[in-house]
Amino acid sequence: MTILAAEEPNPVLPHTSEIIVGLVAFGLLFFFLRAKVFPMFEKTYAERTASIEGGMKEAEESQAEAQQLLEQYRSQLSEARSEAARIREDAKQQGQTIVDDMRREAEEEAQRITSRAHAQIEAEREQVLRSLRTEVGTLATTLASRIVGEALEDDERSQRVVERFLDDLESAEASDAAVGPASRDE
Repeated sequence: MTILAAEEPNPVLPHTSEIIVGLVAFGLLFFFLRAKVFPMFEKTYAERTASIEGGMKEAEESQAEAQQLLEQYRSQLSEARSEAARIREDAKQQGQTIVDDMRREAEEEAQRITSRAHAQIEAEREQVLRSLRTEVGTLATTLASRIVGEALEDDERSQRVVERFLDDLESAEASDAAVGPASRDE
């Protein structure tokens, strides 16, 4: 029985002809793949690599351009803020100048109005004083005529008497006014 087992081929090992056909088929398949399929894979791989590298390069360029635009935008924004601050400061100065001019003009106008009012008051005072002098003179002449019992017809003389009387009256008032505050201080 031992001899029979040695003569039978091993069912696990293939026949020699199958190994040769398998090696030839494998060689043909390998050369076909190497000649036709691998170059297509290599070409596709190279294109893909170039595409990725190109995309990365474009992305880097785009990022650099975006960074440059961002810096330019920031610079312009900074300039715009500076310009806005300058315009705001100019507007404040112009506003203050306008306010100062209007205040000065208002003060000048108030001064003119006050001066005119003082001049008008002084003119009216002088007119009232003249009117009072005339009226007091007439009353004094009439009173003196009644006291004396005869008419004082000499207007020039009666005018002098009235003037002297009023001057004496004014000087008495002035001396009373000068003595009054001094006596109050004591």
